[in-house]
Amino acid sequence: MTSQRTRERLIQRLYEQGVSNTQVLDTIRNIPRHLFLDEALSHHAYEDTALPIGHGQTLSQPYIVARMTEILIGAASQLNKVLEIGTGSGYQTAVLSQWVGELYSVERIKPLQDKARQRLRQLSINNVHLHYADGGFGWPEQGPFDAILSAAAPSCIPKELKHQLGPNGVLVIPVGDEKQVLTLVVRKDSTDEFYQQDIEPVKFVPLLQGMAR
Repeated sequence: MTSQRTRERLIQRLYEQGVSNTQVLDTIRNIPRHLFLDEALSHHAYEDTALPIGHGQTLSQPYIVARMTEILIGAASQLNKVLEIGTGSGYQTAVLSQWVGELYSVERIKPLQDKARQRLRQLSINNVHLHYADGGFGWPEQGPFDAILSAAAPSCIPKELKHQLGPNGVLVIPVGDEKQVLTLVVRKDSTDEFYQQDIEPVKFVPLLQGMAR
């Protein structure tokens, strides 16, 4: 179920769906997605599908993880300091950590954060800083960030996130309620002017307020 052949089938499917950055595909190939699932679901790890991780949350489908990573690294001028909203299982965190200097990841559900921390340690990923907090507010004490990626969808883009972007910083975020669109936001220099581009329809869990234990 976790054989190299199974992984290669997934990589081929992602390529056929339009993920063209070969280095991103290599990252997806090399990160063991089955480690981020409960054992009962691990045989589905290399299918291109979202999977439940408990607490009403999901492990995003590999296409979405690859696509969001590809968009982020393609749009950002640098990736020294990056913020992730919604650590979840830690899978997107692990993928993104391969591309950035320091990754700051916020999670509002404590048991998910605890499991993610264990998995990242298991993989010897040492450039990730985890924070238990309401993700809609970002992590202002650590900003500004070169880029921000959100793994949950707000109804509209929180201004707190936009203003934690550094000069020419980029935000990749799903936006909407019933209908969601993956959106790219780019800050113009260090001004309060932002460019916004709709990328493609997506379906994410909502970005909720408050924290849960």
